[in-house]
Amino acid sequence: MARPLTVVIVGFGNFGQFLAKAFVRCGHKVIGCSRSDYTDVARQLGCGYERDLDRVLDRYRVDVLLLATSILSTESVIRKMPVDRLGDCLVVDVLSVKTYARDLLLRYMPPQTDLLATHPMFGPESGKHSWHGLPFVYERVRVQRDPERCEAFIDIFRQQGCAMVEMSCADHDHYAASTQFITHTTGRMLAELDIRSTPINTKGFESLLAVVETTVRDSFELYYGLYRYNPNAHEELEKMQRALENVKRKLEEYDARQSQR
Repeated sequence: MARPLTVVIVGFGNFGQFLAKAFVRCGHKVIGCSRSDYTDVARQLGCGYERDLDRVLDRYRVDVLLLATSILSTESVIRKMPVDRLGDCLVVDVLSVKTYARDLLLRYMPPQTDLLATHPMFGPESGKHSWHGLPFVYERVRVQRDPERCEAFIDIFRQQGCAMVEMSCADHDHYAASTQFITHTTGRMLAELDIRSTPINTKGFESLLAVVETTVRDSFELYYGLYRYNPNAHEELEKMQRALENVKRKLEEYDARQSQR
């Protein structure tokens, strides 16, 4: 096994627990930390648990501090953290928007901390059976103190069979706006149409139903975060609006030509 790590997960909701389970399975020590009391859940996963980060730092020598908070709450969570006590640990985020996350880490974290921006592009549903082939995007934002520790953390995902994608945060957001955000927007639009299964579903319609199911399962807060904090999302939304207008115009023009025959 690679170097064993002590990983503190700040934000121990569904996604934090999902990651914790895999980290423990890989032989790492995990401590969850959230405002809510997940003590029993953590115990079942084989993790420690504290509701106060100061207590964690009092009790453990932390190798990795992982932020698994929501996009909208991340800055406020960081601002309340005792960052002066983090020492030279590796700080990692798993937000779905990367330029914003990178800038937060650079703004608030002490200069002696190493910084790694990541996006596991899967979750408790898509990754519940295996992570094999699922994309893990990452950028070494600032890794100077302990490169070996950073590689040990990245290796967790490599050992699980993830498709490892090293990419700048800016490039990630560019691609994600035209994939992740458009997918979520399409699912939300179809949900507004209240489309439902019928006795004569085509394969294409089944695919649309699946998009609705997977996107609306995520909170609107997540969707808003993708819109608010990905600098490319606004443009993609405008392009979708123009595309719908263009399709409607083409239909009307074709209909007018047919009527003149």
